[in-house]
Amino acid sequence: MPANVSQHYFSAIELLAQFKSRSLSPFEFMRDTVVRAESLNPSLNAICTPTYEKALEEAKLAEKRIMRGGDLPPLIGIPTTVKDLALTKGVKTMAGSIVFKDRVPSIDHLHVSRMRDAGMISIGKTTTSEFGWSGVSRSPLTGVTHNPWGHGLNAGASSAGAAVCAAAGIGPIHQGSDGAGSIRMPAAFCGVFGMKPSHGRVPYFPMPINGLISHVGPISRTVSDAALMLQAISGPDDRDMTSLSDPAPNFLDNLDVDLSEVKIGFSRNLGYLKLDSEVEKVFESAVSVFSGLCGSVEEVHLDWGDPAAIQHCLFSVTAAMMYGGYVDSNRDQMDPGLVALIEHAKQYTAEDYARAQGERHAYYERVRLYFENYDYLVTPTLSVSAFPVEKLMPEHWEQHPWDWFSWAGFCYPFNLTWLPAATCPCGFSENGLPIGLQIISKKNADLAVLQLAYKFECALPWKNKTPIP
Repeated sequence: MPANVSQHYFSAIELLAQFKSRSLSPFEFMRDTVVRAESLNPSLNAICTPTYEKALEEAKLAEKRIMRGGDLPPLIGIPTTVKDLALTKGVKTMAGSIVFKDRVPSIDHLHVSRMRDAGMISIGKTTTSEFGWSGVSRSPLTGVTHNPWGHGLNAGASSAGAAVCAAAGIGPIHQGSDGAGSIRMPAAFCGVFGMKPSHGRVPYFPMPINGLISHVGPISRTVSDAALMLQAISGPDDRDMTSLSDPAPNFLDNLDVDLSEVKIGFSRNLGYLKLDSEVEKVFESAVSVFSGLCGSVEEVHLDWGDPAAIQHCLFSVTAAMMYGGYVDSNRDQMDPGLVALIEHAKQYTAEDYARAQGERHAYYERVRLYFENYDYLVTPTLSVSAFPVEKLMPEHWEQHPWDWFSWAGFCYPFNLTWLPAATCPCGFSENGLPIGLQIISKKNADLAVLQLAYKFECALPWKNKTPIP
């Protein structure tokens, strides 16, 4: 896209400056955002429950508050969305499933409340795979969500609609959640930035059964915007027993720092993963950018082992605990892959589950030791670029009724280990599809991840590379 970027692609940082200088009206920008959503959503299917009228009313109030002056919330008037897995008081939360098609919660999830308190204004709920179970952007209830870079292609999941909105210029920052890559997968496929913070950085209340692998974070077009939103939703809360007790650092004000002494290791396969050649080519080119940013960059050969068996057990058993009770009465209306995953869980005993937890701790220790010698690990985000959305697996990969994890194997290890991880756009495939690069750091080093991502963004800007004018 030309340097004269459409107003729809303004960052939240840019919008806030214009709102506060009164050179741009929050209400008028919200109205334009709603018009864009109404225009694009029929083809993209990113928003499943619009709240446009309510958003316009709140934008009027935000504008009046700005005109009065005084202290203002940090994200006042910024359009956003909320993922359809997150509880929203008085607004449908269907979780992409016929089971909850009429559910209207009486409470907000804590992170939703914090978004509201920060002044963000939601224009609606974004699409997700059923109960967020898969990395493919389709749901038996809300249908197919299309990648804005190619109609009919997977936009990633489960935060599908959030990433599509960010990529398509329907608001600058959006809420995602990530239990096995569900922020990073859609962000990578859609060519935007996505941050899975350290576990506990953003408290999760009410906590779902799979909460010990699931994280809440931002999807945005810039690192700065993600830092701004992460600041707003981070911080301790005793209602989440895993919540980090220390206040979050100032993410936004500490992004631009000298990283000339840091040590980066990069891996193209984590020691065992398959990687498409087009992804590997783009990744290798992108890694070379770090040589001019940091003290040392070297390829590492990891011996952590393959945690797939741990993931299969923990993920399928928690899915069965949460949703298995709905299968008998709703089987024909549920995603067949989810049903197969739940059926797979029946093979595990309580002893198997406990053993998998123990193996998870041992796996974390191997990963932790790596970060005694390196500040960062850089990997591809995914093994593939976007593929046809009706498929659970790319056609050229071995097929499976439910194990989509094989093409997303770079993501879920850092859910199991609770480490901060972000995906940055790093280039395009030969047919013009975005490819992502993943940045990981040690436990609770969220700021460090944002700092390296910011340097990478400055060196290889992606903001103006957009799929829709």
